[in-house]
Amino acid sequence: MQIATWNINGARARLDGALRWLREAAPDIACFQEIKSDDATFPREPFEDLGYNVETHGQKGFNGVAILSKLPIDEISRGLPGDDDDTQARFIEAVFSVGERAIRVVSLYLPNGNPVGSDKYAYKFAWMDRFEAYAKQRLAAEETFVLAGDYNVIPEPEDARHPENWTRDALFQPETRRRFRRLLNLGLTDAFRACTSEGGYYSFWDYQAGAWQRNNGIRIDHQLLSPLAADRLASARIDKHTRGWDKPSDHVPVVIELDL
Repeated sequence: MQIATWNINGARARLDGALRWLREAAPDIACFQEIKSDDATFPREPFEDLGYNVETHGQKGFNGVAILSKLPIDEISRGLPGDDDDTQARFIEAVFSVGERAIRVVSLYLPNGNPVGSDKYAYKFAWMDRFEAYAKQRLAAEETFVLAGDYNVIPEPEDARHPENWTRDALFQPETRRRFRRLLNLGLTDAFRACTSEGGYYSFWDYQAGAWQRNNGIRIDHQLLSPLAADRLASARIDKHTRGWDKPSDHVPVVIELDL
């Protein structure tokens, strides 16, 4: 089973590229972030025509997450637990049956947090605290699950071409990285890092200053696996070539394969 995560930076703006990649890669489950549309205006039909079941948690103009699946969806829920006043569309989860096994997949868009010291920075950490509590609950249930998405976290210096350029950014602050490590220390596995320890692999290149042409990238799109999912991890890859397409997202897909 192949599970992908991709911040597509606008479902309608990047529709052609998203469909091209789905035809090419054919993941069983695709988690999208920053769909930038509400549920009613998300372009469902072209994805359904490719054989995908589509569930969204949208928001007009920004944020928004989606799960596309070739498998029937047994359960769906929207919104990260822990704050009923949080109206930002950043979290959707689905449960699937694979033979006699159930697997839970989350598509998440963790807050950016910039500028450092702002209300957005505080919101990032509050969201991460809620997400950690959610992960603890799921781990206690001993489920097979995948937490996939745009984490807006550069975990280590090797996850940036020029880490020195990110020292004042919320994505690379010591506290941001510490909270990400806390997630891993719960018993979660960074799927891509489980497959390679080498640097030079990125999932985001800014539109500005020729970042793509200079390979000035960062790795901020991650799939964290529960122990039962990590035991089934067969491979992980980054489909970097999509960044060179016409009208690309500034992110690229990260794909894992689980032997289920």
